[in-house]
Formats: sequence, structure tokens, C-alpha cells
Amino acid sequence: MKKIALLGATGSIGTSTVDVVTANPELFQIVSLTFHSSSEQGATLIKRLKPLYVGVGSQEIKSELSSRFPEVEFGVGEVGLIKAATLEDVDVVLTAVSGSVGLKPTMAAIEAGKDIALANKETLVMAGQWVMEAAVKNNVSILPVDSEHSAIFQCLEGQKQGNLNELVITASGGSFRDLTREELKAVTLEQALKHPNWSMGKKITIDSSTMMNKGLEVIEAHWLFSTDYDKIKVVLHKESIVHSMITLKDGAYLAQLGPSDMREPIQYALTYPTRLPIKNEKPFDLTQIGQLNFEPMDFERFPMLALAFIVGKKGGAYPTVYNAANEIAATAFINGEISYLKIEELVQRAVENYNETTEVTLSEVIDIDKQTRTIVERWIKEEGRL
Repeated sequence: MKKIALLGATGSIGTSTVDVVTANPELFQIVSLTFHSSSEQGATLIKRLKPLYVGVGSQEIKSELSSRFPEVEFGVGEVGLIKAATLEDVDVVLTAVSGSVGLKPTMAAIEAGKDIALANKETLVMAGQWVMEAAVKNNVSILPVDSEHSAIFQCLEGQKQGNLNELVITASGGSFRDLTREELKAVTLEQALKHPNWSMGKKITIDSSTMMNKGLEVIEAHWLFSTDYDKIKVVLHKESIVHSMITLKDGAYLAQLGPSDMREPIQYALTYPTRLPIKNEKPFDLTQIGQLNFEPMDFERFPMLALAFIVGKKGGAYPTVYNAANEIAATAFINGEISYLKIEELVQRAVENYNETTEVTLSEVIDIDKQTRTIVERWIKEEGRL
């Protein structure tokens, strides 16, 4: 029985994780979980999963649910996330929260000796150096849950590091992949949230449309697989059937293919190196698909992806600034405060505005994250949709 802490239980990854766990009750148990504000959905999960501990986003939600579930211990905010991730009973922490909030509980779990199933890109984007060093120091495994990184992880199994030529991350192109830069000026939130292949939360769907999500994946892959940025490539693959690939020095390509079903990478992260059948598996037949298409990425069309390689190579807190600015800008677009293309403008300006002259520490990176958010929020307040 593997005991799991599920951080971000009501999001799309959290929901798929619950499906995997409840389909295999003899193998998995969720002993702690967290959610931010979806109290009714959270209450349903508490009834269904009977966790020992639950972290929530506000004191009000804690008060409401404590009276309904007196047998459960509740925590609030960052303290609640960290407690959920470090319970003594926990074997593995599945970090499925969105944004930089995932860093501190993930680090705390690593220092407590918990294995990590990672679906939170920002943890490695902000602090990849320190997270990976802590994992080695504490003999902790970090197993990827993102479909692209899980695919690369599976393709790399059994390969010697010296055999690798390149990591090839596939990208669907998001909601606006067929629009020109000019056509993007008038797009709406409703249009942005219509992803052609995946059903995801609002923030990640917006990030997919700007290719910010793919930029974060590039930086995450650099840390997960100890691979130079010059050996990481992104290709446009609209079908989202090939989840990612590797190329070897003799020219061979190895690819991982499958349906658009997040249960597969989640389950593999929880069962590695064992494979199990997926309960109620989605039908998948390559003969019915017919053909797969791949195109080179247009970095002028998707400047956020180009910027990811720049900040990744610069290192230090540059990826932190890149991510923090985007979190504020994407949320502002979702809230109707700025236009769509303003997201890119704000992220680019934040990166250009940042100047790093000395090596930074983890605590400084966390401070820079907060400072960047404050600066971008001020720009939005001053300029609005201009």
C-alpha cells in the first residue's frame, strides 16, 4: 500500500489522480490532500477518500469543513500544504498545485525523505538547482507526471547518458496555433480556453496558447534530465499523440505515444518501475488516426518559447522572473484586466527589467519572485489594457 499526499486535489491532475487511486484501492491510499477554494468538491473528496489531513486555502473553508468532518485535521495556506506533504504516513507526494506555491511544500517533502511525483513545473523552473541537489542529498526520487516529461523519462529508460543526442518535446500549439500575430490582437478569454486536444484548468490552458507552458517544460526538462538547453528541441505536433521523443547519437528516434489521458503518466509515476492496466482505458488505435504531423516551431510566432531558452541559459533567478511575471499577467487576462498580447509584453518587460550581477541563493530567489509579482501588478494597475 503506497500512501499518497495529493497537493491540488480538485484540479485536473488531482481529479485524474483520484481516478487512478480509487481504481486501485489495494495499492494506493490518499492520506492527505489539499485544495484552495473548491469547498464542495473538496468535501466530496473527503467523504470519498477519508484522508487524515486536509489543507485548504482559507480560514473560512477550514471552519466550514471542520464542523462537517470533525475526524479530519485541517490546515490553512502554506502551512497546510507543508503539513500535508510531510505527514509521517506519506510515502509519495504528488504535487499538482499550479504555480510557485508548489515550491515550499515540495522542498519540505524532499527534506522529509518523501518521493515526489511532480506535476508542478514551477518548482523546477524557480529552483531546479536546489530541488535536484536536495533530492540527491535525501535519496529521494523525483518522477515526472507531465505527459511530455513522463514520455521522455520512459524513452530514456535503459539508455546510457552518452547515447543521447537530443530531447524532443512535442507541443500542440494551443488554442490559437493557426492564428497570425495580427489575429491575436482581438482574441477573447472564451476563445483562449478552447484547447483543441486537452481539458485543463484556465491558467494552464492560457499558458498553452502563449506557449509559456512549453517554455516552462523546456526549463523543467533541463533539470529533470540534466540536459543542456542546446540539446532540447520543441516541435509542433497538433495531434498530441506523440507525447515526446528522444534522439540518439546514431540517429534513432524513440517516441512514447498514447491517447490524451493523464491517468497514464500519473499511474506510471506512482507504480514505477511496474506497469499496470489503466481501468476504463480510452480506445487508442493508430490505424484509426491515419497520420501524424510534425512542424518546426516558429519562435517569432511564439516569443514566450524563445524567451524560455534565453532565461534558462542565463540561469539564476531569470527563470523565476519569467514565471512570476507570467503568473500575474495570465491571471490578469483571465480576470479581464489586460488584453491577450499584453501577457507576452509584461513577461518580456519583467525579464528585461531584471539584472542579476551575483550568484543568488534560494531565499533570494523566493524574494525575487515576490518582487517581480509586485512590479507586474503595479504595471497592470497603471496601464490596464493599453
